Amino acid sequence: MAQTASDSTIDALLKEGRTFPPSPEFTAQANVRDDSLWREADADPEAFWARQAEKYLSFSRPWDTILEWNLPFARWFVGGTLNASYQCLDRHVDAGHGDKVAYLWEGEPGDTRSITYAELLEQVCRFANALRGLGVKRGDRVGIYMGMVPELPVAMLACARIGAAHSVVFGGFSADAVADRMNDSGSVCLITQDEAWRRGTTVPLKRNVDEALTKTETITQVVVVRRTGNDVPMTEGRDHWYHDLVSAQEPTCEPEAMDSEDLLFTLYTSGTTAKPKGIKHTTAGYLLQTMYTHDLVFDIHPDTVFWCAADIGWVTGHSYIVYGPLGNGVTSVMYEGTPDFPDKDRWWATIEKYGVTVLYCAPTAIRTFMKWGREYPDKHDLSSLRMLGTVGEPINPEAWIWYREMIGGGRIPVVDTWWQTETGGIMIAPLPGVTTLKPGSATRPLPGIGASVVDEQGNDVPLGGGGYVVLTRPWPGMLRGIWGDDERYKETYWKKYGDRYFAGDGARIDDEGYFWFMGRVDDVMNVSGHRISTTEVESALVDHPKVAEAAVTAKADPQTGQAVAAFVTLRSGYEESTELAVELREHVGKLIGAIAKPKWITFTPELPKTRSGKIMRRLLRDISENRNLGDTTTLADANVVKELQTRAAAEADKEQ
Repeated sequence: MAQTASDSTIDALLKEGRTFPPSPEFTAQANVRDDSLWREADADPEAFWARQAEKYLSFSRPWDTILEWNLPFARWFVGGTLNASYQCLDRHVDAGHGDKVAYLWEGEPGDTRSITYAELLEQVCRFANALRGLGVKRGDRVGIYMGMVPELPVAMLACARIGAAHSVVFGGFSADAVADRMNDSGSVCLITQDEAWRRGTTVPLKRNVDEALTKTETITQVVVVRRTGNDVPMTEGRDHWYHDLVSAQEPTCEPEAMDSEDLLFTLYTSGTTAKPKGIKHTTAGYLLQTMYTHDLVFDIHPDTVFWCAADIGWVTGHSYIVYGPLGNGVTSVMYEGTPDFPDKDRWWATIEKYGVTVLYCAPTAIRTFMKWGREYPDKHDLSSLRMLGTVGEPINPEAWIWYREMIGGGRIPVVDTWWQTETGGIMIAPLPGVTTLKPGSATRPLPGIGASVVDEQGNDVPLGGGGYVVLTRPWPGMLRGIWGDDERYKETYWKKYGDRYFAGDGARIDDEGYFWFMGRVDDVMNVSGHRISTTEVESALVDHPKVAEAAVTAKADPQTGQAVAAFVTLRSGYEESTELAVELREHVGKLIGAIAKPKWITFTPELPKTRSGKIMRRLLRDISENRNLGDTTTLADANVVKELQTRAAAEADKEQ
């Protein structure tokens, strides 16, 4: 396998020799205590998943066939009917658990709400009736562009209740990003809020929606949740206040009986082209994947207080704030704001306040906490925690150890999880009552999951080797394709190896079969756990009138894992300046969102290209990381690289 930008990280991981077997006390109370689930799944995968479906899901009509596999398209639990909203709410209330708290919500300014399963069910029913009153029907798509308020999961479950597929857009994205996703999905309604709180200031969500709707044609109705209370423009006949709509509705709503393979949602993720991919997830298989993995990986118990500190705008929030925890009838903490508002101990104060037992967050956050220092967690009693988890990117051993020692008191398991938007739920992770943990490793595939590390030709690499991650058999939560583009689905995930799913990630597999992930092998950057397409950022830069050409790559960053490094060539007549670099960053933020802003911008008269005109991004990665250059024989002009090395070094010096 060719060397990658993250090989040095993998080399460091391979030197990691510390191990942490589960304590006898933890194993004694764990849901999984031996390897019997792996043995059962390996013996008959379909029968294994059928048993899990019978355990976790409530079908209104039983399925006829466990799996129809017409490579690369899967259909699970064919013929069965169920409803995701019923799965997450009604069945718990019907079982007498209506008084159990579903969400302990903490607003950034300090306001709080405690919402029981019975209360959440009523809110979902009222809003489902309201959506029907606006003309939303089964099979429609509904856009959701909100901050982290309880009305966001209410909106998702209301859509699911009436059979409309939701398409959530991260609240940090720009108006253009909203418009692109609404146009691609053909959404008929958009749910938003007046503004969102973010680090003590407001994010103008409704105003962004108004701008987005100047570039869309299918959306006819907008529902606005009042959060900050500040004035926002409302268009007569199109815009409706959420509170006015729901107050007029009946508190009950019969859930639609959805086919197991009916679309539950689309969620857009970056690809290697400028156009984001609308990942499709259907009802039964996705629900099973989220509930099964949530239950086993986090060792869920009736008294669990679970906090997934992600944003619902990403798949982590879909699966482990909404569908997994609610499906399992768990109490979750949901926090609106940032970790440092009003001070850098906000998370630890929240854990102490609500008695959180399981925390699931990104390595990016952990590295930031390490930078801030231990005095912030030391202010609070974190003894309620019994498990910690990580998600979004590989975690370096130092951060893993810090997390375990400083947050977990050196006494509880840390489960590192690998999965993707496309997989629906966790695929490779420890089971904490069974698995010996290694700092920095996601360990092994879960029971029922087939995964391998292969070389360029598709051969399994020997233990200790590195290569590409592939998934070797269908799984219930797998994506059902890309919205409106089956050919892109086949090309992206199945062309490389034919009968195996190409994950696009690299990994090494150690002598015990543990997976050590090393990041993306394509041109998608992983910034704070968010996958950002290089092409999207390049397109945004070139959209600026002063820019002739741009290329971007990922560069290692101590806080975010990776950050965006941009190489920009200006149009004739324009001069390089610090002010222009700031202007370009803001331009990218406007077109895509703040998460995609380049951290470093290097101006250059030319970009390194092959004689055929292809930009050699591999060399740009080498330059940005100050590494020895690889093969330069195909360069059209070798002097371009020398000039870039000098300029990039100067930019790095400014940062010091």
